[in-house]
Amino acid sequence: MTERKPPGVSFESWVDKQIHDAEARGEFAELSGAGKPLKETSETTYDELWWIKAKLAREGISHLPPSLALRKEAEDALAAAYEAPSEAAARRIVDKVNPKIKDMMLKPPPGPPLGLKPFDLDEIAAEWHRRHPPQPSA
Repeated sequence: MTERKPPGVSFESWVDKQIHDAEARGEFAELSGAGKPLKETSETTYDELWWIKAKLAREGISHLPPSLALRKEAEDALAAAYEAPSEAAARRIVDKVNPKIKDMMLKPPPGPPLGLKPFDLDEIAAEWHRRHPPQPSA
């Protein structure tokens, strides 16, 4: 809205005039999503924060509490370490997440407790060797 409602003009007619003028200027042309149906959610109950959740999803932002996000990162790191091509690569992967775990143990954030301790690199290496037995040479 670019101007104040003049005295003596009803609010509805003034708003209608603003919309009509904007349409005449073409401000509603070429809007993204024009003519497309609204996306329906699979949820059957109404969620007041649906638009916030949709925005977070579009922006690729996690809405997990920090401790849960770190749990997920640690779980992914552990899986990646076990699938690493070498013991050294597995140690590097776990070595990247351990300082984050230690830091969160010392300065817990708000939200659920972390429930993790730093990974033992030797245990990870032993498990890696168990999962990757030496191949017999031909």
